[in-house]
Amino acid sequence: MVNENQGIEVGKVKCFPVSAGTWWGDGGAAMGVLPKSLWQKFLETDEKNRIQFALNLLLIQTDDKNILIDTGIGNKITEKQKKIYNPSEFVLLKNLQKIGLNRYDINFVVLTHLHFDHAGGIVSIFNEKKELTFPNAIHIFQSKEWEIAKNPDDLNKPGYSFKEDLQLLEESGNYQLIDGNYELSPEIKLELVAGHSEGSQMVRIESEGQIAYYAGDIICFESHLHPGISTSYDICRKDTSKVKKRILKELRERKGILFLNHDVKKTFIRFN
Repeated sequence: MVNENQGIEVGKVKCFPVSAGTWWGDGGAAMGVLPKSLWQKFLETDEKNRIQFALNLLLIQTDDKNILIDTGIGNKITEKQKKIYNPSEFVLLKNLQKIGLNRYDINFVVLTHLHFDHAGGIVSIFNEKKELTFPNAIHIFQSKEWEIAKNPDDLNKPGYSFKEDLQLLEESGNYQLIDGNYELSPEIKLELVAGHSEGSQMVRIESEGQIAYYAGDIICFESHLHPGISTSYDICRKDTSKVKKRILKELRERKGILFLNHDVKKTFIRFN
């Protein structure tokens, strides 16, 4: 594994896997249709049948910008949520410091989607007051995802539970809604893929002939490399599988890198 403080070069773009901590979620939900008799061979569970989810975020550095992908759970979790998810300490800011950055240095925060474990860190508590964790950053997400997060229906309420945070972000004006694919820079492109949620997007990095993807929950564990395995949270497994096949084909052909956002053993896979 590459030292997270050194980063991983994708052409002239430098990428740093950055941990925001861990949490525990239902193993069956994470592995979807894969029977426990199979996944228990490579995943450990606790007494509640939960497996550990890493919160592997990604810090991307271009010539003049610091771009953070996702924010983790954050530090505002309720006592009820602590019992359900057993989260670790929110360590994102500590780990950013290891690569020489503080919360004011982030220029863009890209949210793959707005489920609590990806967007909970948009707002943090500092000195008993809620503030934007990254006050100088523009937060970028899909319009579809924003609307669902602000007005979740009965199906989506468990995953989107922080209206007050989104209101604070909205009042600040530090956000940008996009519809579909978007070029953040010549090397970094956002692709609307749906599958996991209606507004899920992934990050494609291409520079000097090299390529990498941060696919969010489209491929969040190494076991999800199989086209038929996805989480039970996916709203459309068919869309997830289609996207997965496409990007894995490209990564294998071009010997690219796939960053894994929830795998506790690997932060990335390099295809050779």
